[in-house]
Amino acid sequence: MLGPWLEQEFGEKTIKLALDGGFTCPNRDGTCGTGGCSFCSERGSGDNASILSGDNESIKQAIADQITLLSDKWPNANSFIAYFQNYTGTYAPTERLSELYYAALAQPNVRGLAIATRPDCLPEETLDLLSEINQKHFLWVELGLQTTNNNTAAAFGRGYETKVYHDAVRKLTERNIRIVTHLLLGLPGETREDMINTLADVTAPIDDSGRHIWGLKFHLLNIVRGTRLAEELPDYIPFDSPEEYANLVCHLLELTPPETVIHRLSADSPAELLLAPKWAYRKRLVINTINSEMSRRNSYQGLLHRQET
Repeated sequence: MLGPWLEQEFGEKTIKLALDGGFTCPNRDGTCGTGGCSFCSERGSGDNASILSGDNESIKQAIADQITLLSDKWPNANSFIAYFQNYTGTYAPTERLSELYYAALAQPNVRGLAIATRPDCLPEETLDLLSEINQKHFLWVELGLQTTNNNTAAAFGRGYETKVYHDAVRKLTERNIRIVTHLLLGLPGETREDMINTLADVTAPIDDSGRHIWGLKFHLLNIVRGTRLAEELPDYIPFDSPEEYANLVCHLLELTPPETVIHRLSADSPAELLLAPKWAYRKRLVINTINSEMSRRNSYQGLLHRQET
């Protein structure tokens, strides 16, 4: 899991500070679509992020706001990752990105960056900037894939084919940049087999060296107010119960390479925005149900991956 991994890496508890860098998305501004993916909220799936305008003072304030917001949960935390979460965190001119990233890195106790983006928003000049940062600072890049099934992706309006993801993974790997892949569980039309196939695809070796992606995020699909999905499928429920969801997640964990860092096992949309599943905002319940299922199985991450390899 990410928490223990970061604590080992930096020698102390290290937490992410969610920042809204003022980005948009090619799937919103008309480049490849409008309105975003059907499940994406108005805040670009970053409803808890602090907004900044880009100058040093605004970034300083946004980071301070996040530290205050998280102080009840982690009152003694003094080591942070600046996490550009909302929309597409590389979708801006390189000069603008450089200003934002380096301003965040200049803040006290910020140990590195995490940048959420799309695989189709990594032009060469942006990759060069990320490579430069990666050589001097801690960095990971998150790719919003969700599924490798192109039919499912077309249905929710992703705006690119899976081969674009694999191309981005190759380019980032060539630059030794850590990659975290987002997988969204419970998409309309997806079967359990589809989700297992997606996991197998993204955890396969990237090249002949046998390298894999560094991390994974398993997101429980949340149907939230104001999204196209809520309008188009108002009665859709991705999973009937926490137990059903936990059963799938545990199986996926068993199939995941043991060295892969797991960043997320669920999702945490604000309760007032959540339409379905109704229980999804109870994050502790979901995580405890997953832990109980793993204990019941006497299982662990990589169990079936080891058996298959």
